[in-house]
Amino acid sequence: MTLIDADVIRDAVVRMLQVNMGLRAGERLLVVSDYPNEMQWCSADPPLLESICRRTLLGRAVADIARSHFTDSSVTFLAFPSTGQSGKEPPPDVAAAMRQAQVVIAITSFSLSHTDAREGACRAGARVASMPRFLPEMFEPGGPMDVDYTAVERRTQAIARAITGAEEVHVTSPDGTDIRFSVVDRPGQVDAGIYDRPGAWGNLPAGEAYCTPVEGSGRGRIVVVPGWHARLEELMTLHIENGELVAIDGGGRVGEDLRDLLRPGDPASPYRERRNLGEFGVGTNPNARRVDITLEAEKIMGTVHLALGDNSHMGGQVSADFHQDFVIPKASFWLDGRPVMENGQLLIEEA
Repeated sequence: MTLIDADVIRDAVVRMLQVNMGLRAGERLLVVSDYPNEMQWCSADPPLLESICRRTLLGRAVADIARSHFTDSSVTFLAFPSTGQSGKEPPPDVAAAMRQAQVVIAITSFSLSHTDAREGACRAGARVASMPRFLPEMFEPGGPMDVDYTAVERRTQAIARAITGAEEVHVTSPDGTDIRFSVVDRPGQVDAGIYDRPGAWGNLPAGEAYCTPVEGSGRGRIVVVPGWHARLEELMTLHIENGELVAIDGGGRVGEDLRDLLRPGDPASPYRERRNLGEFGVGTNPNARRVDITLEAEKIMGTVHLALGDNSHMGGQVSADFHQDFVIPKASFWLDGRPVMENGQLLIEEA
């Protein structure tokens, strides 16, 4: 069985490096991927092990394709043991290698977006594409990478402009999400998939406008629907007070794991920062469809996502070794009482 068919993804990989990353002759390209750590080899379910290994092989294939097509660039592939947790720092040698590259492609199973390693690379001038849980199918025609990124940027900019200058966001959904938070002095930001300037970074596939809620301001509930989060098979409700997760209802095994990791309601927990309401985002990619992989789900048009944990790497004030997004389908949201999205339909005009 061939886990990765390089011929199928070749053109899309080359286009990603040329268009999204702006790779130029003489530049150093680093592709980083994680592989199962010792604990995962011993105890993880076989499907999880297979998905991690397939992603490692995808990273290697991307590096091989880059090496054959961009002969004037230096291409390195670096694999490291999985951290097992999005937002947790990779080994020091990986962070050092990221700082020394001009372009970094991070095809990992656990996100490096909200880490000092990623931020340090950007401060050193690297352009970084963070691609946690990326699948080869995302490169295929009609997939979330095969999109008019100029149109995505125009749509995303319009939403970011609307967020900038607003004071309060109110988000609801038919499934029961109902939450408010302040965004005073928190400008809307754009992740539209073009990372051709020194220090630029974001996700691929891309397509979201986002901001960091003011710490301590969130109040309400986030209802996560089965199928819209990995392994989630029953409704899960996250209760937020004073900008912090205070309780989790339902969620089955996923809810149990989050309760163990976040200890909601425990003021003595050393992991209180993980419970911070850290991000508000709006999907803007018309080709994003897959709902069970957050990387793609949070880009789906008509969705909103809210995250817990670190926001220091995106302009906020809370630093944590955890960042997890929760995607809300068919969302509605208001800025200072003005409707911007209603049941998944954007009401804003694109410039």
